[in-house]
Amino acid sequence: MANTDYRALAAKAHDEAAAATLDNVRDRCLRSEAAFLAMAHRQDLGDANRARRERGEDPSIDEAPAVPA
Repeated sequence: MANTDYRALAAKAHDEAAAATLDNVRDRCLRSEAAFLAMAHRQDLGDANRARRERGEDPSIDEAPAVPA
């Protein structure tokens, strides 16, 4: 299964927000950016847990990077 590049989608939403002339469109794009960044973080957690499972480690230990501010 191919992984979606959520960070690229977030960057696109950010660019669209910067180009938006209407406040509601800009807000929608910024909400999309935040959602895509959250999905990227969840994907990172899943990838880290999968790697730990494959190494035989306990996947319940959260060592993934923190969500960027």
